[in-house]
Amino acid sequence: MKEKKVVIVGAGFGGVRTTLDLAKWNLRNVKIILISPRPHFEYHAALYRVVTGSSPLEVCVPLREIFKKTNVELVEDTIQSVDLRQQRLIGQEGQVYSYDYVVLSLGSETAFFHIPGLEEHAFGLKSIHEALALKRHFHEVFTTCQRGSADEKVCAAHVLIIGGGASGVEIAGQLGIYLKALAEQHGLDEELITIDLIEAAPRLLPFLPPGVSAKVKRRLHKLGVKIFLNRTVVKQEVEEVFLKDLEMKTKTLIWTAGAKPNQLYVQTEGLDLDKKGRVLVNSQLLTPPWENVFVLGDAAATPYSGTALTALDHGRVVAQVLEKILGRGNLPTYKPKTHIFSIPIGPGWAASGGKHLVVYGWLGWLVRRWLDLRFFLSILPPRKAWLAFRSGKQLVESCPFCSKVDSCTGLYG
Repeated sequence: MKEKKVVIVGAGFGGVRTTLDLAKWNLRNVKIILISPRPHFEYHAALYRVVTGSSPLEVCVPLREIFKKTNVELVEDTIQSVDLRQQRLIGQEGQVYSYDYVVLSLGSETAFFHIPGLEEHAFGLKSIHEALALKRHFHEVFTTCQRGSADEKVCAAHVLIIGGGASGVEIAGQLGIYLKALAEQHGLDEELITIDLIEAAPRLLPFLPPGVSAKVKRRLHKLGVKIFLNRTVVKQEVEEVFLKDLEMKTKTLIWTAGAKPNQLYVQTEGLDLDKKGRVLVNSQLLTPPWENVFVLGDAAATPYSGTALTALDHGRVVAQVLEKILGRGNLPTYKPKTHIFSIPIGPGWAASGGKHLVVYGWLGWLVRRWLDLRFFLSILPPRKAWLAFRSGKQLVESCPFCSKVDSCTGLYG
């Protein structure tokens, strides 16, 4: 029997889940290739903690550790184009990868909505590199402002976060505690610290019930975060941000207010997109008329796309469909479902729950940490899963460490 080649592009939540589940069946005459621009998986749920001093070891999990005892071939490359008709992928240096079946799990990228100056001056929070860059920035700003005038110190100590979704409220809550400690470390009066959170909608976390939004808002106020609702950004200059009816001076603007599917989906001829730029898929997450092209994760036009748990669901279903196609059998179908949510607001506090029950505070935090541990156990052996989970408690404030992303592999050596 001719060998079938399955290529998975992207090592995010969905891509890793698909690859692991497919590999465990050890299908005969099936070659599995995972292509990723990075040698590690990034656990985005913990990125905000890296910004505020936690070890990157919790966020970076080397792919070689995840797939150590499998027959998966790992390729480090960035796919530049996809030719669906010729069934091939083109890498960054022109390398050609042919496939019989391809799984596109490219995730999303930051959307700046064509706001002048935003892309040039704002900090994002979608990768370990962005998180570490923001961490370095805080140290640099707090160090230099020691010698500045009173006005310069106020500007340096002002942090503006745009976007009141999950990422925005999580980083705001964490910074509410962290920046005061950092100010003391750098000899800066903590009373100068100002954190403003801007949201265009009438309330925070608009995708969750109003009661959750209200509780989270009260928690943020308690941590010293100022909240501005029904506000949108018009433009940003080097140290000044312009809202529709307000101007603010800051050296730190964190943008968490927009995401869009990876540009490669738009550039790929033959994919049908919805109004949000997501790829239309059927109940097997295939992309008609192509019977060998799967799209999963943030870019799949399914209910609840955009969350890690939905991407994991997609990955499981795609692996099951491929197992049936390659081994014969009735194809399973993807059934969208809601998941538990867990929104941490500062250490030791989270809002966690589902449709009928929500718990807050320390109990909510325990739920969040349980979800973290459960995920690590699903991709790593128990001992290393526990090490990755526990590393989130380690504090790493040495600035030279910030530039050494490869240090994240040290835990697993």
